[in-house]
Amino acid sequence: MSIVENRKAFHDYFIEERFEAGLALEGWEVKAIRAGRAQLKEAYVVIKDGELMLIGAHISPLSTASTHVHADPTRTRKLLMHREEINRLVGKVERAGYTLTPIDLHFKAGRIKLEIGLAKGKKQHDKRATIREREWNRERARVLRQANR
Repeated sequence: MSIVENRKAFHDYFIEERFEAGLALEGWEVKAIRAGRAQLKEAYVVIKDGELMLIGAHISPLSTASTHVHADPTRTRKLLMHREEINRLVGKVERAGYTLTPIDLHFKAGRIKLEIGLAKGKKQHDKRATIREREWNRERARVLRQANR
């Protein structure tokens, strides 16, 4: 079940591979995410000291979550993956010019998971071609619907 999706990632990047990672979260963050107060729009994933870090994800704290914890909505969060997967991602990012971008925050078996994508950046003409293709598919579907009436 998806909590929040990063649609901007599909506009800015070609997503070539997808991976699922766990998140190291605090209690107030889990409560806020369950309430739907998370945002991935400006977030990105970096590799720091052989670990994956989620930077820029905004989780708005609930006013009732905790009184004794100072909540930082945009703190850096550690992503949890197997070492072999991390090493493979590090190799592709450093050698092949890929980037890691968060795609989807979702529940899986009661846990909060983040889907990250191994992506290549789109050029401006690629973005325009994607928009043109989406509009053409929408127009074609409308014409087919009208023809079937």
